[in-house]
Amino acid sequence: MEPGLTPKGRAFAAIVAAVSAASVVLQYLLLLELTRGNVGVALGTLRFLSYFTILSNLGVIMVCVTALRGAGGFFSRPRVRGALALYIGVTGLIYLLILRHLWQPQGLQWWADTGLHYATPLLYVAWWLLAAPHGRLNLRDAVAWLLFPLLYLAWVLLRGAWLGEYPYPFINAGELGYARTAINATGILAVFLLLGGILLALDRLLSRRRHVPNP
Repeated sequence: MEPGLTPKGRAFAAIVAAVSAASVVLQYLLLLELTRGNVGVALGTLRFLSYFTILSNLGVIMVCVTALRGAGGFFSRPRVRGALALYIGVTGLIYLLILRHLWQPQGLQWWADTGLHYATPLLYVAWWLLAAPHGRLNLRDAVAWLLFPLLYLAWVLLRGAWLGEYPYPFINAGELGYARTAINATGILAVFLLLGGILLALDRLLSRRRHVPNP
């Protein structure tokens, strides 16, 4: 098993993976139900995978399943675990501050929405803070974490130019124009950078605390 990850840490990872996976599957089924009669399954799936929320939850699932199995590889790397803490944290924060005011989900959609935007971010960040090993991140990691959001932005803009739809209103270049979209995107990237710096500081602090000898 991976050194530094206790049985309790692996059990915690199993809970996070289960909550996130159930929410992702439920959201996918609900979205297919909405899109099957118009855009079809293929474009409906493309729309599903165009949400940062879904991509960050999928990343959480991969990290937590890898941790549960005690396996190595890409999703066991400290940089990747930290990246997912950042991505899912921003997912929850942006939803809480901006997006939750735009609609009122009901029924099964409420369960999917709560799992994706509240439960998974809180659980995963808690797992990363309390169970994951610390002390192996550096400033280059915090900078590297910006690559995925930048690639995601490029994809969303290309997809929007192609299909005429955007997953989030603050990067809707069709309505806002590219100048305003660029300003909004810069602000979001600044949030990524700021929170990435906070996670890096927490990683170092937790590493020092865990290595302090008992008196």
